[in-house]
Amino acid sequence: MIKQGDKLPNITLKQMTADGPADVSIGDYTAGRKVVIFALPGAFTPTCSEQHLPTFVVEADAIKAKGVAAIACVSSADFFVMDAWGKSQNVGSTVDMLSDGNLEFTKAVDMAIDLSGLGLGTRSNRYAMIVDDGVVTWIGIEENAGQAEASTAAAVLAAL
Repeated sequence: MIKQGDKLPNITLKQMTADGPADVSIGDYTAGRKVVIFALPGAFTPTCSEQHLPTFVVEADAIKAKGVAAIACVSSADFFVMDAWGKSQNVGSTVDMLSDGNLEFTKAVDMAIDLSGLGLGTRSNRYAMIVDDGVVTWIGIEENAGQAEASTAAAVLAAL
């Protein structure tokens, strides 16, 4: 499992842009800057839509005021779903909605969880991390992916 002090793997995620889907290399995304990456089990799910993503939209300015260059939301949902979810949540340019549709990043950081008992298959655990030039400097991991406490914007702000 990824932990403080670890370097992130250079996995490529997808993001919908005005010109269509685009590759986002985690190595390039984090190179030479401080970013916040938070991950969650699924788009349009209750905890993710009501308690997790909205905290980062509301607190984006406060987070960026502490030297954070970008905030990214990572989910196993495809880039079409991530784009639609971002629009439905009025994300605008506050949070980059990144798709890990093949779970490559999630598996590389050992954050995959089995939610097949709920009919959801393999998904990402819920967590947030502060990354400085590709290295994790803080991480908050939820013990229960159905809750959003240790990985919210408030937890990130407290750690910055």
